[in-house]
Formats: sequence, structure tokens, C-alpha cells
Amino acid sequence: MRILVVEKDETLNHLIVKALNESGYKSDSAYTVKDAKYFLDVRHYNLVIIDTDFGLSEVFKFINFAKDTYPLIKIILISNDMSIETEIKCLKMGADDYIRKPINFDLLIARVNVALRAGRESQIKIKDLVILKDEEKIIYKDKETYLKGKSFEVFMHLARYPNQVISKEQLLDAIWEEPELVTPNVIEVAINQIRQKVDKVFKIDTIKTIRRRGYKFCYPKE
Repeated sequence: MRILVVEKDETLNHLIVKALNESGYKSDSAYTVKDAKYFLDVRHYNLVIIDTDFGLSEVFKFINFAKDTYPLIKIILISNDMSIETEIKCLKMGADDYIRKPINFDLLIARVNVALRAGRESQIKIKDLVILKDEEKIIYKDKETYLKGKSFEVFMHLARYPNQVISKEQLLDAIWEEPELVTPNVIEVAINQIRQKVDKVFKIDTIKTIRRRGYKFCYPKE
């Protein structure tokens, strides 16, 4: 699970990242909304923590951008504003949670855990194709097949973002604990497994190679 912390106060940003890392999450720091959008363009995040000090209008624009890019992403706002009215407004505008300052880091981690747990789907269903996470099983009409390990994780990750081009680097970063220690050809091996164990079995096309850019989940065809 990777988390982006968007906080202009460097000390607070560092403390949040430290708490997340100590809890087993991978996290990155951004100090401006512009930088946060750049991070979302190059990496896949499960959750973003962003401070309302950037201005509610700017934060709401960012929430829309993030949710349009990754519909399953979770957004937690941190704020100095103590009013219930502002909290309600933020939740209505797409935030998944709202935490007031000064931050209790144990509470923050608990809220992060809850948000990510709520976002973990046990299955993905796209038309006649069903992907069952816990069983590493794929069902298509009256047939079923199994895809194991990292190949299944690659398949499920691509299926979460249909028709979006995802690079090898993004896949490595999202799925492998230490992507810098893995060669990109493991992605090619995983894609080949998907085509042999899923596409060939069901006689459908699920993954399209986009030359020099990466891969995208293309079932059903646009």
C-alpha cells in the first residue's frame, strides 16, 4: 500500500511519513498541490493525506483530479478548522475522512487502516469476467481458471484501472515490496502468464501492450 502525504509544513510532513513508514506503509511527500498531481501521474497511490491549508477550493479540485485518475483512491483531509460545517462540506465534496489538528498519530494510523480496509475489494466484476482476489481465480461465463502469485496481482491491478496505460515501473512500484531490486522483465513474464492462463483459456483479450508506454486492461474492448 502506498500513501502520498501532501503537507506544506515540512516538519509535520516528515512526522506523518515517519508514522506511516513505522506502520508498514510506503509513503511519499509532496509540499504543493502541483507536486501532488505530478506524483499521481507517475505512481499509483491507494490513499492521499492532504492538508486543507492549501485552501478548500484547491483541495476540492485536487480531490476531483485524484478520483478521476484513480476512482478507488481514498482521501483523508487534515485541518485546523474545528467547525462541523466544514467537515460536512469536505465529506460531501469527496473526502473519505477528516482529521483535526493537532494530529494524534495513533488515531491517524487507525483512520488510514480503516480507509484502506474499506477500499479492498474482494472481487472485480467486469461484464462476464469475475476476478476473485482471495482464491486467485478468474471466472468467465461458464469457465474458470487460476492465476497465481505476482501474475495474479499484476492482472488484478490492471483490472482496477481499465483502459488506463500503466507502465512497467508503475506496476513494479505498486506490487513489489522492493521494486528497485527487481528487473522489469518480471512484468513481461507476468503478462505472458496472463495471456496463457486467462486470454488463451477464455479466448478473449484482456491486456493490450502499448509500445514504449506499458500495458492497459482492455476487456471489454472500447
